[in-house]
Amino acid sequence: MFPAAHLRTVDRREGYLPIEDHGLIGDGSTCALVGRDGGISWLCIPEFDSPPFLAGILDAENGGLFEISPVTVHASAQRYMEDSCVLVTTLASDRGILQITDCLTLRSGADLVEPVPAGRSELLRFVQAVGGDVRLRIRLVPKTGVSFDELAGGWRFEWDSGRVSEVYLWSSVDLVPDGRGLSAELTLRAGETITAALHWSGRFRLRQRPDSRRLIDQTVAAWRRWSSGLDCQGSQAELMKRSALTLKLLDHAETGAIMAAATSSLPEWPGAPRNWDYRYTWVRDASFSNYVFRRIGDPSDADVFLAWVLTNVERDGAPHVMYALDGSQPPDEVQDPLLRGYRGSAPVRWGNGAIHQLQHDVYGEIIDIAFQWSSSGGHVDGRLWAALVPIVELAIARWRTPDSGPWEIRAPGRPFTYSAALCYVAVDRAIQIARKQGLSYPKGRWEAAAKAIREAALTQSWNPERQTFTENLGGSGGLDAALLTLPVRNVIAFDDPRMIATTKAISEGLDAGNGLLYRYLPKVSPDGLPGTEGAFLLCSFWLVDNLAGQGRIDEAYALYEALCGRANPLGLLPEQIHPDTGEFLGNFPQAFSHVGVLASGLRLLKAGRRAASES
Repeated sequence: MFPAAHLRTVDRREGYLPIEDHGLIGDGSTCALVGRDGGISWLCIPEFDSPPFLAGILDAENGGLFEISPVTVHASAQRYMEDSCVLVTTLASDRGILQITDCLTLRSGADLVEPVPAGRSELLRFVQAVGGDVRLRIRLVPKTGVSFDELAGGWRFEWDSGRVSEVYLWSSVDLVPDGRGLSAELTLRAGETITAALHWSGRFRLRQRPDSRRLIDQTVAAWRRWSSGLDCQGSQAELMKRSALTLKLLDHAETGAIMAAATSSLPEWPGAPRNWDYRYTWVRDASFSNYVFRRIGDPSDADVFLAWVLTNVERDGAPHVMYALDGSQPPDEVQDPLLRGYRGSAPVRWGNGAIHQLQHDVYGEIIDIAFQWSSSGGHVDGRLWAALVPIVELAIARWRTPDSGPWEIRAPGRPFTYSAALCYVAVDRAIQIARKQGLSYPKGRWEAAAKAIREAALTQSWNPERQTFTENLGGSGGLDAALLTLPVRNVIAFDDPRMIATTKAISEGLDAGNGLLYRYLPKVSPDGLPGTEGAFLLCSFWLVDNLAGQGRIDEAYALYEALCGRANPLGLLPEQIHPDTGEFLGNFPQAFSHVGVLASGLRLLKAGRRAASES
């Protein structure tokens, strides 16, 4: 039986589970959120960026839910099966304990290092009464507008998502139509089990019965084979491994493209309109993710992603800010006319308007991925070099041009310091690649450009009166937490007096309390958007990096431990944290936050070893 100490009451806010009361499962093609109440409230099929079949987390009435739960729930808990992404939810009722094992099943022998689909296009729910008799309810209600009919002992849902036309449900207990969905209520006695499975491959035959235990075992085995190769060390080694597994859940197997987050439109502030669709691949996010994957022992995703993104660039003639999974541009941003939003936080958005923005840091992100690949032994041949050179030239040509910056403001563009600095990174890393690989390049012009861009980024943004780098060239504008990445990207040394002063200014000026930072202050740095937002977790991890780089190891460790302590019991983190209540805000789980756990953990480990050797 599940230890009673781990069970917690199930509470709701305005009829919704807190964001932090969810776990994530996935198969490298899509993912699902499983609530601590036994409900699956988020599932897009067949892929991450497809329309949602279930979206109850965005509208409890119209969004859709796959519920398996005791009729009366007193408390619950969730855990992952060790070193896997198979999730176990334990629910306590007045008469017994119900245990639900959820996974998106993987093929037998699946190798998660290979850039091929590993999933079976199947959501499996295996239910067992593990103590006493449990009166339980099963109910599947798809998103409004989906019709269904009975077929071959199961159910078929008409689902036009562009690539899938039908979804099939098989259950080991009979379900009956119940308004928009299907349901059953029954008593499960100790030791008895139920299986329910959704399929969308188009090849499933409902008369075939899934062997639940075998499918769970082979899925666990595949995840463990991948995670066994990870090198995660330090005070938060287990959380680092969970963060790596979470990033892998957000990773599109065929392309190595990391989703920014699993969801769309979870609000950055309760009731406010800053709700965005994050189910796409930002080159910026993928660059950070590839960096940590290489350092914990899995470079395969970075290699695949580099080839994929350069193919997209070559096809389109220039890099874009983000990509859909098929390499195209995500759709234009639209507001959902039906869904009311998480806890009424409207609007719900699909697509992302940032596709139309200029963000000049993308040049540096792509070249840096290539640089990491080259530094790890990859060979840059003439064809690859020919794909990289135009990106470098774009950085040289555009670094002075106003853009929307790393935070994708929707106000008129500004000459962001971060963008200029990453244009320097593009030129500098390209020069290093050329030198290492013996490639020809316009030596004098590129080296002069690298020097000029770096000097401008570090001098034109410096405000001597305020003793800080500012968000814009010219020393104007507010503070920008993204500037904490300048030493991370080797634009400036961690212990440069200007960087030390900037770290101090940001930690004080963007302080949200308890080690949390805002990424900027909209009242000082207008972003063209109404409302407010929470504290952005990754920014605090960047502060950890700077404290460690400045030799303030004890402070860095203390902050890192506090940030890691904000993960939910499953080790998952959101985009943002409410600075007053500590509740999760924004899309969830957020790749950037888990990158922070890994990158800062690795930096602290290195800094600690260096300090020990010096002493």
